[in-house]
Amino acid sequence: MWTAASPRLCVMNLGRTKDGPAAAPRPGAALAALAAAQFTVMLATSIVNVALPQIRLGAGLSDGGMTWVVNAYSLAFGALLLAGGRAGDLLGRRRVLVAGLVLFAGASAAAGLTASPGVLIAARTVQGLGAAAIAPAALALTIGLFPPGPGRARALGVWGAVSGAGGAAGVLLGGILTQAWGWPWIFHAVAIGTVLVLVAVVALVPRGGGRVPGRFDLPGTVTVTLALTGLVWALTRAREAGWTDPGVVGGLLGSLVLFAAFAVIERRRPDALVPPRLFATGRVAPGNLLMALLGSVWIALFFFLPLSMQQVLGMSALATGVGQLPLAAANMLGALAAPRLARRTGATATLTAGLLLEGAGLLWLSRIDSGGSYAADVLGPTVLIGLGLGLAFVQLTALAVDGVPGRDAGLAGGLVNTTRQIGGVIGLACLATLAGSVTAGVSVHTPGPEALTAGYRAAFAVSAGVLAATALLAPLLTCRSRRTGTADGTADTGTPPHAPSATAPHRTSRDRNRASAARPFPSPPSPPTDRDTACTPSTPPLPSSSAWPR
Repeated sequence: MWTAASPRLCVMNLGRTKDGPAAAPRPGAALAALAAAQFTVMLATSIVNVALPQIRLGAGLSDGGMTWVVNAYSLAFGALLLAGGRAGDLLGRRRVLVAGLVLFAGASAAAGLTASPGVLIAARTVQGLGAAAIAPAALALTIGLFPPGPGRARALGVWGAVSGAGGAAGVLLGGILTQAWGWPWIFHAVAIGTVLVLVAVVALVPRGGGRVPGRFDLPGTVTVTLALTGLVWALTRAREAGWTDPGVVGGLLGSLVLFAAFAVIERRRPDALVPPRLFATGRVAPGNLLMALLGSVWIALFFFLPLSMQQVLGMSALATGVGQLPLAAANMLGALAAPRLARRTGATATLTAGLLLEGAGLLWLSRIDSGGSYAADVLGPTVLIGLGLGLAFVQLTALAVDGVPGRDAGLAGGLVNTTRQIGGVIGLACLATLAGSVTAGVSVHTPGPEALTAGYRAAFAVSAGVLAATALLAPLLTCRSRRTGTADGTADTGTPPHAPSATAPHRTSRDRNRASAARPFPSPPSPPTDRDTACTPSTPPLPSSSAWPR
């Protein structure tokens, strides 16, 4: 029977969903917005590489000023990631993400509107500051949206796909925009895209999560930020002035002293910026170490590859950008396939395969010839590199945040981004020095493109060696992490895994059956040899929602 209240009731019910009483954005839509934010950060890292010669002429930059268009962004981004991640935990991750996007968009617009070298470099610095807020907050929100299990694995696959594709897309868009409308449009396009991402985040990312109780570790934050700043500055200067330059030596020594001071400060503070509990699972440290090694090759790849395509093969900026499409497509394919492959063969096997694939591609690329072509010398290697990079990045991101308490998700996201960025700066400085030395040595007898080709070959070959060493380390480190953590992601306290907790409520057989049914990866009755690490566990493994060995 219809009453006056009936239409109102029907209207109210339209706002209800099967997931809850109020209509809320679906996790998939929120993931799309968060992935777009990560894509924007990665895009800004590489979009200026192809346009550097035009930026130099248009803004009146010197050789040193031109390199700081790249270095200023990397310096601020790498030095402030830890602070950005912790700020997200304490102030609210969505709030920090929105603030970072606003800052990033404003700095991008300012960079495109100015013709002053000083303002351009300052704008790139502020861009890096905004990126340091965006990247860890977006990753932490992604982790919070998807609990451990297949859903989170797929989400991290999407995350890895856009991260790798962003670097390749930056080279592509940089070439297209520079050739069509001029270099200011690379910054205008980033500003417009960031505003669209900001609207999507506000509309689609839920407000839940709130703040984590605690205080900001100001002494630790200042100390580690200064240490990272000194390290990044010294390494970027070493590419120009050499490793024996007094400024480089002073910067490296100063950063070591500050890192030691940071370790002392963190041991004494109850609200430490990097608390010891973050490493309690035994997986965070190996994940970050391996990510630093991957980053040392990753960032250098997107620096050397466009240069070699232009300077060795004679390709235009536009052709160089279009030539990145196969790498981007392969990277997305590898990242999206990583979760499914990890469930079938194991996370460590997937990671090792990805590292070896990328290493094989770089070894192939080290055979590039000054008289060669894109189809013969670049296309095949970049497809292998893209597939391997996608597989490895997804697995290392999952390893670096596996078992981290929810209150530290932002910090864990900041830490893994920091290690990747700092590893990239170290790798680029070392490989650029190597390439320059080889080129200088060869040019004495064989000047011209052959000398440049020899330098790029050396950089690609050493990168392949680094990835081969990382592939050897991966099973050893992940096997060790199994022995230092328990199945529930807490530190090993010596209590047998199956022992009941003194504070846990009594569980009936019905409770245990429900819990077992909810686990996506039940363990077999007997403890077989661990296929991930090839080490036999001393105790039967507990069911886990993670593909990583526990």
